[in-house]
Amino acid sequence: IAAAYRSRFNIPVIGVTGSVGKTTTKEMVALALSARWNTMKTEGNQNSQVGLPLTMFRLEPEHEVAVIEMGMSDFGEMGRLAQIARPQYAVMTNIGVSHIQQLGTQENILAEKLHITDAFLPGSILFLNGDDPHLAGLRNMMPAVRKVWFGMAPWCDYRAEQVERLGDGMRFTAVSPFGSLTVELPVPGVHNVRNALAGLAVTKELGGDLREAAEALASYRPLAMRQQIHRTQGGLTVIDDSYNASPDAIYSSLEVLGGFPGRRVAVLADMLELGAIEKKAHEEVGLCAARGGVSLLVTVGERAKWIAEGAQSYRNPPECRSFATNEEAIAFLHNALKSGDVVLVKGSRGMRTDEIVKGLL
Repeated sequence: IAAAYRSRFNIPVIGVTGSVGKTTTKEMVALALSARWNTMKTEGNQNSQVGLPLTMFRLEPEHEVAVIEMGMSDFGEMGRLAQIARPQYAVMTNIGVSHIQQLGTQENILAEKLHITDAFLPGSILFLNGDDPHLAGLRNMMPAVRKVWFGMAPWCDYRAEQVERLGDGMRFTAVSPFGSLTVELPVPGVHNVRNALAGLAVTKELGGDLREAAEALASYRPLAMRQQIHRTQGGLTVIDDSYNASPDAIYSSLEVLGGFPGRRVAVLADMLELGAIEKKAHEEVGLCAARGGVSLLVTVGERAKWIAEGAQSYRNPPECRSFATNEEAIAFLHNALKSGDVVLVKGSRGMRTDEIVKGLL
């Protein structure tokens, strides 16, 4: 029914997929496009075989463009979503290890996600993150599909130069075949620079104005539980990234944490659906936390104990404390935290780490 309803609308539809960052990228692409066009976008994360059809029913005659988040966790799902949404344009953020338990390898994940192009027409464009090694491997492949690249790599069509951190935000120079301009974002993290580049690239390739798009991106606000920054009356800075977790997402969050002054505290819970690689993946996250200057590492859950083990293998390990439940972690944090601390909270959705954020706030 949703596919039939979608066929009533002759407007550009942009699909957004990737292992990490789909929702934020979707938000930034839609925000950039909205500077010129009436834009419909996926609300929240309604990106599945249930959520995507519901999203299509939100199309109205006044909409001029649609940005549709498309998520999958098993073989065959992306092809079905593509037949419903029929995107003529698609953005791919990265190929990580989310859902690798079902899909087996990153190569399988890439092949499955590429089904987002199943409904492409002549003139369709695939927007790709050139900094992702699996996506960059497509440079000389798929000759029938026009590819537009965004990222930091010097060969990208839309690239960021002179990237710098500005308090809780970022500033960079966006360079494209159409010139360069300065872009400021009110959120931290190099990954958000790439997300913004995707928004600029899509807007320009659809005929929009880069400067208008950049001005719109300056007003971006993160969604709930996605790197929201809270400051408490007690002097804590809490980075609420509790919506979900995978290794790549935690690496990005630790990079954001590392940009803050003060004692850095990481509260990390189990990462789910990692299959055979789960022990190694958790240990590598712990090692990344230790290298990134985390002073106190608090883990929640059985699998997350491996995060602590990984951190303790570093030559200068942080203090590590492991707990079975969110309640135990909250009780410890209330005693351990002090004014000036910066606390990152992140874990898979099933671990309900938003309870920890509420406990701190």
